[in-house]
Amino acid sequence: MISLGQKFPEFKKKATVSVKPGKEFSEITNNDHISKNKWMVMFWYPKDFTFVCPTEIVEFSRNKKEFDSRNAELIGASTDTEFSHLGWMMAHPDLKTLEIPLLADTSKSLAEDLGILEAEEKIAYRATFIVDPKGYVRWINVNDLSVGRNVEEVVRVLDGLQNGGLIPCNWKKGEKTL
Repeated sequence: MISLGQKFPEFKKKATVSVKPGKEFSEITNNDHISKNKWMVMFWYPKDFTFVCPTEIVEFSRNKKEFDSRNAELIGASTDTEFSHLGWMMAHPDLKTLEIPLLADTSKSLAEDLGILEAEEKIAYRATFIVDPKGYVRWINVNDLSVGRNVEEVVRVLDGLQNGGLIPCNWKKGEKTL
């Protein structure tokens, strides 16, 4: 698995960004957030058309403004195709109005470079990466396939990394650091 402090791997992938005809797809690269001097939060989920995944995706989307206010680009990702993402977004009522892109790593090359491919099915674990504006990995969290993550914790860690101080347990933005 990629380690803290390493450069996030280079990538250029298609993403599903909308269910609006003619505006469904876009291309995302590892340099997009760097060129804008932004942080990147990329969260991986195992598969489209599953049960735990939409709960996470919807919660990240609901919190998009929190990430925006912290100068962070938010990207969902899986090894499914952009067409699978689109079909799922169109079929699932909670996903129709997503405000975040879903990256399609159909070659599984990025998931493999990150070291987050589950061995048997070759699907991505529930992994979250916070990458600084220079492209370096600053936080990694990986959950088992069956356990959804806590979006508030991702925001809290992003706040801590951006604070620059020593961050105690359960710290929240605005509280004293060590």
